[in-house]
Amino acid sequence: MKLNQVQNYDEMSRQAASILISQVRQNPSSTLGLATGGTPLGIYACMVADHRENATSYAQVSTVNLDEYVGLKESDSQSYHFYMQRNLFSHIDIPRDATHIPNGMSPDLLAECRRYDDLLNSLNGVDIQLLGIGANGHIGFNEPGTSFQARTHIVELTETTRAANGRYFPSLQDVPHKAITMGIASIMESRHILLLASGTNKAEAVYALFCDEVSEQNPSSILKKHANVTVIADEAALILAKQKGCVEHPRKTS
Repeated sequence: MKLNQVQNYDEMSRQAASILISQVRQNPSSTLGLATGGTPLGIYACMVADHRENATSYAQVSTVNLDEYVGLKESDSQSYHFYMQRNLFSHIDIPRDATHIPNGMSPDLLAECRRYDDLLNSLNGVDIQLLGIGANGHIGFNEPGTSFQARTHIVELTETTRAANGRYFPSLQDVPHKAITMGIASIMESRHILLLASGTNKAEAVYALFCDEVSEQNPSSILKKHANVTVIADEAALILAKQKGCVEHPRKTS
C-alpha cells in the first residue's frame, strides 16, 4: 500500500479529488467507484468546483456506488441515492443512467444483489474505487467477519456502524438495520483503490490496517493483498500507527 500523509481533512480531500479528476481527464470513459458518508464530502465539493471552473466533463463517465440502506426510498433524504444527487451528480454533467447505486427498495433483495454483480461485470471493472474506513475496519458495509470472497450481499449492520451513522438521522432508532453492499471480492477487482481516513476517530482502524495481520475480522486488512492501493490519511488518523512504529514519520526535505 502506498501511504500519502497529509495534514488535515481539507488536504486529504483536495489530493483525493485531484486523483479522481486526473483519471477522468486521462480516460473520459472511466468507471468510478464512489462512496458516501462524511469522508467524501470534501472530495465531491472539490470535484464540483473543478467542473465549474475547469469544465472537466463526466459525460462519458460511469459510476458505481458501494452500498445503499435497505428500506429507504431514493427520495429519502438519508438514502445514498439522495446523498449522491445532492453532493455530486446534480452539479456535474454525468447522465443519470450512467450512475448506479443498489436498490434498497427492491422486493427481491437477493435478485438485486445478482443484478448489481452483473452490472459490475458489464462495466468491465472499476478504474478507481473510493473507500472510507469504518471504526471497526469495515469497507463499504462489509462488517467484521464478512468473507473476503463475498460479492454483493445483504448485511446486518453492527450497532457500532449504526451508532456512527446515527448523526445523520433524527434518532438512532431511525437508522436502518440492513444494507446492500458491494462485496469485498468485487472491491478487490478494482484497478486502483483509494482509501481515505481523517480524524482521531479513525486512528484505531488505521492502526489495525497497517499493523495487524490480514483477517476477515478486519475487512480493510485485505487491501494489503491488492497491487494498487493508495491510502491518504491525515495526522490525526495516523497517530496510533505512528506511535506503534507501523508507519514512519514523513521525512523532511530541505
